[in-house]
Amino acid sequence: MAIFGQSKNSTMLRSLCFSLLFSFCGVLSHAQNLYYPPITGSVWQTSDAHALGWDTTLLQDLRLFLDTTDTKAFMVLKDGKIVLEYYFNDHNATKPWYWASAGKSLTSVMVACAQADGKLKLTDPTSKYLGVGWTSCTAAEESKITIQHQITMTTGLNDNTSFECTDPECLQCLAAPGSRWAYHNSPYTLLDGVIEGATGQNLNAYLKSRLSDKTGINGLYIQSNYNNVFYSTARVMARFGLLVLGKGSWAGVDVINNPAYVNAMSQTSQNLNQSYGYLWWLNGKSSFMLPGAQFVFPGPLVTTAPADMFAALGKNDQKLYIVPSQNLVVVRMGDKATDEDVAVPIVFDALLWSKLSKIMTKTTAVNDATDSNHTWFEVVGSDLTFSTVQNIGEVRIVDAMGKLVAVAEGGEAMNLSELSHGCYFLTAMTGNKSRLTGKIIWTGK
Repeated sequence: MAIFGQSKNSTMLRSLCFSLLFSFCGVLSHAQNLYYPPITGSVWQTSDAHALGWDTTLLQDLRLFLDTTDTKAFMVLKDGKIVLEYYFNDHNATKPWYWASAGKSLTSVMVACAQADGKLKLTDPTSKYLGVGWTSCTAAEESKITIQHQITMTTGLNDNTSFECTDPECLQCLAAPGSRWAYHNSPYTLLDGVIEGATGQNLNAYLKSRLSDKTGINGLYIQSNYNNVFYSTARVMARFGLLVLGKGSWAGVDVINNPAYVNAMSQTSQNLNQSYGYLWWLNGKSSFMLPGAQFVFPGPLVTTAPADMFAALGKNDQKLYIVPSQNLVVVRMGDKATDEDVAVPIVFDALLWSKLSKIMTKTTAVNDATDSNHTWFEVVGSDLTFSTVQNIGEVRIVDAMGKLVAVAEGGEAMNLSELSHGCYFLTAMTGNKSRLTGKIIWTGK
């Protein structure tokens, strides 16, 4: 019979269909487990922290921590419902605030939408939308830079020449595209022009038609020097987190309509910085890089946070954390929380998630790979001491930018009181040539 003559192809087709069906059902099932607030209005269902099994006796300490770190808005969603919503310093649920570089992750989703609409491909050269001569590179060099390089921070353009400027004379080729990771605002900012060139709409119009009208993610891009900075309320940022947590779906409708991209954007996007996706920061990876330095740090970004957490992070500690395994969305807006000069997770994120992890008793933080043998050192007060068991030799301490700040000869004890607050990495060699690593979050306490 003819059916047997086509059995191999039929089997393959059925297998593919079932695979796609199960994949779709998995996404749909996850989305159905989430609550989505109405697109308009202020109604938003809530969940009780105590009923969730959280330790509510620690909430006052959390509020004090947020208030004393210049927070303006803080929200926690569980399964899409509001569990915590705090406002400080005359801020409230209707006041907008800037996202800063956390807006990079929103741009990433807009690229996903444009790709889904057939307006662009990630492999397209950037010059297709910005025109030839958007850099000062040679025509051959420039033609190799693609949208994929822009969303992964691997354009190869020189971030030491200019970090913000998008004029052609500021954009100089330093390395082959894809061969160097550098957190560089200029080529990222030019994604705005790529989106507008591809869609024929300005950013605010495209955002409204593709996301705002379907999800209530309402905000406004405002020009600031070379940048388009997004402003919205904390609840709008939480809506965006909920959309991404739902894998691009909103109340059963696939809004982004690009599941492959949505999945890829929260995965390692290149081999240089394991903790960076498509303009999203990733936790739980074996190493990470930071802005302004070509140094690879061992271990995950935020050791006190869940391993599958990924985040949109901006200057002055604008934060959007998403934890798929626990259906969590966490938002923090405000002024600069610490003395750090970089907009990535170091001190504040570690301290915040340390408190959240204790409150959410079901939340499991990632094991710190760099501290797996942490018993080789100890911090008591301001003194850093080392174990005598491993016969530790020279101990080198570098700061978050990879700069050597101290050396302990022969594992001698040292006082940390002169160090600025921040994250420090330790490396040492033992008498049997074993390499020891560790990390200290130094807060002066």
